[in-house]
Amino acid sequence: MAVQKMYNEEAGRKDSTMATGFALISIDPEEGTPSTALGPKMGMEATSLSRTLKAMEKKGLIERKPNPEDGRGVLIHLTPFGKEMRTFSKGVVLQFDEAVKDNISDEELKTFNKVAHTIMELINNKRIYKTTVQS
Repeated sequence: MAVQKMYNEEAGRKDSTMATGFALISIDPEEGTPSTALGPKMGMEATSLSRTLKAMEKKGLIERKPNPEDGRGVLIHLTPFGKEMRTFSKGVVLQFDEAVKDNISDEELKTFNKVAHTIMELINNKRIYKTTVQS
């Protein structure tokens, strides 16, 4: 939560949010990205993603275009302003990564990543809280 708060504070300097920055980084800056691919890519629920995309469209960061390969689908494209903000967002992430690398050894980082990966697998496979059937 501290990392999320830090990212939101930094994004707030540009009147943005962490979710918006993450979406900007997740959208292909040249080809666009199908809206249906963004949710899974970001690990975001459809309603939250929809709200984020509406806010981004309102700010002029993205535009929706029909997917030429799938008439029912929509591609999310970055506007020039969206590309500018994507660059800012990537810079924020890279600055964080550099600070971590400067203060944590490679071995500690490998251990942290292994532990975080295991925790994510436990959560994703619902192996933490066992559900019991009550009669």
